[in-house]
Amino acid sequence: MLRKILAFSLLLIFMASCKEDVVDYGPIDKKIIEDYLAAAGLTAQSTSSGLYYIIDKPGGANHPNINSAVSVNYKGYLTDSTVFDESYSSGQPSTFALSSVIAGWQEGLQLIGVKGRIHLYVPSALGYGSTEKTGIPANSVLIFDIDMVEFY
Repeated sequence: MLRKILAFSLLLIFMASCKEDVVDYGPIDKKIIEDYLAAAGLTAQSTSSGLYYIIDKPGGANHPNINSAVSVNYKGYLTDSTVFDESYSSGQPSTFALSSVIAGWQEGLQLIGVKGRIHLYVPSALGYGSTEKTGIPANSVLIFDIDMVEFY
């Protein structure tokens, strides 16, 4: 019996030592965003989730909700100004179901109406988190300039 307890204890210790260290990127991302904004001389508002935003134009009085499809022109880039995606070059807005995009967009795009313009500063937890995407390293803060064309 003692052998079984000892073996089980060793197994637990081994499993615990193999566990990846989990890093809370919330405070790290907050500092990255705040430093970026300060260096650029920008003042942004923030939400309780950690999303930072600047509304250039509020747009119409009606705003999309999580069940809306949004048609937008946008540019997405990293804090080092590397552009990873944008719709402007196609000459056509991109349309997405708001429920199918990153949480930062879901929250941020509900803040503006048609013909509105917003800048989103998205912490990694509201973006792609620890998942690496083409042109986007894991745990990246994302920045978006977005013009709301329409929503349905």
